[in-house]
Amino acid sequence: MPVIEPAHVLLVTAAATAVVGAVVAWLAYQGYRRNDSQAMRFLAVGLVGITVVPFILNYGVAPVVGVSDATTLLAVLLANIAGLLSILYSLDGT
Repeated sequence: MPVIEPAHVLLVTAAATAVVGAVVAWLAYQGYRRNDSQAMRFLAVGLVGITVVPFILNYGVAPVVGVSDATTLLAVLLANIAGLLSILYSLDGT
């Protein structure tokens, strides 16, 4: 019986999160273009910030640049905060 590595499961779930987040962000962006709704644009940016950017930072930028785990975690947390602030603005500010 083959053993499934936890790192592979983590990679697959992170990639699935990024793909689904990108699809939902694309739909929000289409809503922005169709209705000229600033709220939908900020929603799309926020979704990318909390789903796609952390995946790119964890699996793309960090291994290539060779930064520490703490620096990667800080960058991911900052992307999450920026994404959540954008979503908050889309729901409340526009």
